[in-house]
Amino acid sequence: MTTTRDPKPDGARETGRLSVMLAIVDFPMLSAALRDVIDQERDMGVVAEATSRETIPDQARAVNPDVIVLECEGFGGVGCSTFDAIDAVRAASPHAKVIALDCRCATEQFSVVLKAGAHGFLTREALDSDLVTAVRSVAAGHTYVSPAIVTRMVDTYVRKMPETSVEDPYEQLNDREREILLLAAMGHTNRDIARSLRLSEQTVHYNRANMMEKLGLHDRVELLRFTVRRGLLNPSTL
Repeated sequence: MTTTRDPKPDGARETGRLSVMLAIVDFPMLSAALRDVIDQERDMGVVAEATSRETIPDQARAVNPDVIVLECEGFGGVGCSTFDAIDAVRAASPHAKVIALDCRCATEQFSVVLKAGAHGFLTREALDSDLVTAVRSVAAGHTYVSPAIVTRMVDTYVRKMPETSVEDPYEQLNDREREILLLAAMGHTNRDIARSLRLSEQTVHYNRANMMEKLGLHDRVELLRFTVRRGLLNPSTL
């Protein structure tokens, strides 16, 4: 069974608003909360909510939304079925951008959902502003990852790094600059980063400029190459 909140699937798109489909099956109260957050924004609106996993691809095909917020599935005896779920949704609605919502398996599922073709990943601890920023970011063609995951990636990388020379420019970056480095390399704008990290745009601009100067970089292409060379980002997940 599925429910469609707008009898005209492309209604939100025709009025310049981003059309969003919610595919949060196991937690209907969470789906209702996400719907309220999205519908409060002037530039987006929920056009459909799926209540059955089996019908999600058909619903996506019928509604053809701009963005689909899809609940990840847990790990079972044969592994994580999220990969197949995302693959099915993308095949049904190639136009849609997919934001995956974790099911308490964030560390493992983060890489799974991006390899499966998702455009964004949110943890369940994400705030209302994170959801709104994620929808706007993926709709604009960027990859969005919850700030908590970026922080975890930075922490993991630092713990795994061997002792390095003080001349290594990356070692000159503070934790905030390293977070901004990853988000900027993924294509986030200063405004996106400011919303995600709950900072002012001026603070992000200042930290980003300092980070670029310390690394001797001049644009995002050089920034992306640096993060890939350092093993901070895997190009296959971008």
